Amino acid sequence: MLKLLPLLLVIGYGLAMYRFSVWRTLKTLDAQSRPLDEPQITVLTDRMARALDLPAIRVHLFDVDPVNGLAAPDGRIFLTRGFVQKFRAGAVTAEEMASVIAHELGHVALGHSRRRMIDFTGTNALAMILSTLLMKLIPVAGLGVMIARGISGALAARLSRGDEHEADAYASALLVKAGIGTEPQKSLFRKLETLTGGSGAGTPAWLLSHPSTAERIAAIEAREARWVQPS
Repeated sequence: MLKLLPLLLVIGYGLAMYRFSVWRTLKTLDAQSRPLDEPQITVLTDRMARALDLPAIRVHLFDVDPVNGLAAPDGRIFLTRGFVQKFRAGAVTAEEMASVIAHELGHVALGHSRRRMIDFTGTNALAMILSTLLMKLIPVAGLGVMIARGISGALAARLSRGDEHEADAYASALLVKAGIGTEPQKSLFRKLETLTGGSGAGTPAWLLSHPSTAERIAAIEAREARWVQPS
């Protein structure tokens, strides 16, 4: 039993971190959000809702500056105030905002939003295990911790990139089905670096690791090529 104690402690730590992260995230979103009221965007979300056979798609405005969209662990969709301000200023079209919402709906439908929280807390627990082990094997101060963080970070990034590609594919299919098309999805990706200033500052840690813009656009165009039926 004593031999299993470290493993049981790590499992308990992971579960506690997961529950705390979900609670903290939802509390922050509840305190700093309200229903999004943008008629041009609502027209498009209504079209996507009909394509999904849903009564409505409710989107919330998250009152923070960074340009971002996110799906909460409980399935709600949020656009940040910073993103909506870009739309109001004409830097982003309603169709491009709809592509963000479609992408976040993909995260919800595919179970990514909740799984990402688990992955994030799980990689924290993994980093702790590896740090403890490597500190015994590598006598150089701090080196074992650095290596452990690098390994767990690389794992989290790989998981996140896979989720992003899957959510992109879901969004492409939904946008086509709703009659919006994939062009807004591609045009938004081309704008992202300018819109965000090339920085992930302020973005939740479990949303940071995304594939490159060129990679995402190429994947959309590959899907388009497969979907076009020869005449």
